[in-house]
Amino acid sequence: MARSIKVSLSKRRLTLFDNGKAIKSYPVGVGKMTTRTPTGTFKIINKVPNPGRRPGGPMTVYGTYWMGLSKKGYGIHGTTNPSSIGKLVSKGCIRMHNKDVEDLATRVSIGTEVKIEP
Repeated sequence: MARSIKVSLSKRRLTLFDNGKAIKSYPVGVGKMTTRTPTGTFKIINKVPNPGRRPGGPMTVYGTYWMGLSKKGYGIHGTTNPSSIGKLVSKGCIRMHNKDVEDLATRVSIGTEVKIEP
């Protein structure tokens, strides 16, 4: 079974599982009422450190890491606004503290299942 991720939109938590056992949980920010985070089962399709950032340039709104999902246009990423974590704030993506998304990225691989629940 290996590793998988479950995101609870109502609890605003992302939990990492290893063979069905929860091993780590992180607070997240999720989509606003008008731009809700999609529910369903997806996969991580790419992992990009410093997304969109030019060498020596400022951090982008996606923070220090982006993990794209198989639902086009959506991903798990860091943020330049840490106070937004735990709130309904994004355009549908799952937003994490930069240190948390970097930690998660070291623990999962491309192909990891991501289940997003209401």
